[in-house]
Amino acid sequence: TYVGAIESSTLFGWRIYAEALRRGLAQAKEVIVLTDGARYNRTIAQTHFPAAVHIVDLFHAYEHLTHIAQIVWGQEAKAPKAWRNLLEAGNISRLLHKAGKTLPASGSSKKSLLKQLGYFETNARQMRYAEFREKKFFVGSGVVEAGCRTVIGVRLKQSGMRWSVRGANAIIALRCCILSGRFEDFWASRAS
Repeated sequence: TYVGAIESSTLFGWRIYAEALRRGLAQAKEVIVLTDGARYNRTIAQTHFPAAVHIVDLFHAYEHLTHIAQIVWGQEAKAPKAWRNLLEAGNISRLLHKAGKTLPASGSSKKSLLKQLGYFETNARQMRYAEFREKKFFVGSGVVEAGCRTVIGVRLKQSGMRWSVRGANAIIALRCCILSGRFEDFWASRAS
């Protein structure tokens, strides 16, 4: 099923929580929250799904790792295989140690690198990828990203389109209901 809207992360957290309840959250044996590791997503997970297993999307973690390599070795650099292996294994403390050895002396590069290292330090608990894979948990949000393209991008981001927030939210609500098989629910909520 799909939910979506252009709204604050606080309201969106409640929207996701309501959908999770509708889909049987109370009966779930295990709940997993898969995010990009951004602060507002951590807040949503902690507020609405405190007992859930929180996983940071591996692709987003790879992007941050690549960014570290680019800060240190230039824009064309890729993260060394040893770093990627440590990330895949969920050995974030060792990754931080290895990547931290490359700390540049200059102010802006050093500040950027410390920010990237902070991302890994903050999200280390959510990056236990080997453990998560062993339990057969998804560690990538590709399905969710594809859902966003299907529900929102295909309809709202076409060439030359301009939307008001109200108009976009109306289309998003309609598409979410249609694609979730709840078209009748959409009309029932509009009638009341």
